[in-house]
Amino acid sequence: MGKMYLCGESFHTSMAEKSKGLGLETTCIHGGHKGEQHRAHLTPIYATSTYTFDSTEQGVSVFKGEEPGYIYGRFGNPTINEAEEKIAQLEAYGLADTNGEPLQLKAILHASGMAAFTTLVLGNMKAGDKIISHHSLYGGNQELIDKIFPNLGIETIIVDFHDLDTVAKTLKDNPSIKLMHIETPANPTLQCVDMAAVSALGKQYGLIVTADNTFATPYLQQPFKYDVDYVIHSTTKFLNGHGTAVGGILIGRDIDKMKTGITKAHRLLGGNSNAFEAFLLTNGLRTFALRMERHCANAQKVADFLDKQDSVSVVNYPGLTSHPDYEICKKQMKHAGAVLSFELKGGFDAAVKFMDKLQLCTNAVSLGTCDTLVSHPASTTHVGVAKEDRVKFKITDGLIRMSVGIETVEDIIDDIAQALA
Repeated sequence: MGKMYLCGESFHTSMAEKSKGLGLETTCIHGGHKGEQHRAHLTPIYATSTYTFDSTEQGVSVFKGEEPGYIYGRFGNPTINEAEEKIAQLEAYGLADTNGEPLQLKAILHASGMAAFTTLVLGNMKAGDKIISHHSLYGGNQELIDKIFPNLGIETIIVDFHDLDTVAKTLKDNPSIKLMHIETPANPTLQCVDMAAVSALGKQYGLIVTADNTFATPYLQQPFKYDVDYVIHSTTKFLNGHGTAVGGILIGRDIDKMKTGITKAHRLLGGNSNAFEAFLLTNGLRTFALRMERHCANAQKVADFLDKQDSVSVVNYPGLTSHPDYEICKKQMKHAGAVLSFELKGGFDAAVKFMDKLQLCTNAVSLGTCDTLVSHPASTTHVGVAKEDRVKFKITDGLIRMSVGIETVEDIIDDIAQALA
């Protein structure tokens, strides 16, 4: 009776064990899945806030971590665990640890990408510590490091990560810097950071190195290959792929720390996911690799089309040779991805007219859904960022961000063409 409440890994063969040598697409479908007593094909939605024990002794044992088990919904859930294990396997896919063994990672699912980033920072830093990062971060993260973390005594230094000499000097002059955060490709300018070079520099100064892999996903890029310590995602985006659930995930290579200090921060901050949204995420991941293939192929064709339009002054897409980070992208990504941005010569007015004329493409924030989403960062995702900073980071009033969907690409291009006309 008791085993129905315990973590499945003690009683069932985990796909983590079976999946050695299996393909990425197979891992998307089967990774992390464990059997359950009723033999459901898919992991059910475990809609329960708490769990029972056979005895007080067993409860004490589970609380102490002496035997696996579930305690309380905020601490863990079988549906959530499958999503966590699947994404950890995708980020570790094909990578080895320092001993040449398959890389093992631990992931913790959160209620949002912002919650994952908060756990990452507050689980590793204290008052007086500093973060070093670069310009053109996701607007929510930018506001968090500008407006919330300073109140806790955690400050951030923004440096151009393309200038390694300046990065090195900044690290040398600021021994209180403890964490380096990379977002590549960055939102919404698609700036790419050379993770191998920047991470190596961070490690030289003993920093915790973190990366936001939301735009690229493990299908295109694996930051753990470059010795980073943590990776975060907004699972709301490409991992879910259907716009049905908000979520975030934090993945770490230090298993012991993930199970102790980071888990404690996660539980106390209360940014946990829930079984229903984890179920939707897991189902979305089953088609993840297939979707990414089409997303990327479509995005390249849309970028090529926009690059030829007279009304467009610049196209930010690292798959174009004109993009300043084209070579960086080619070195560390399998493809340039599914998101691009472009600047209209007419500025704010042109951007608004373009958005309002779209008929197929959807005017909405967020990205990574099956349909093409278009947004105006200056008035939406980055409206809380000071204008002087926004413009300095090349997020202008005429900038449009596009997450290219998996529709018939000619239909997407036709809609863009009529909206530009």
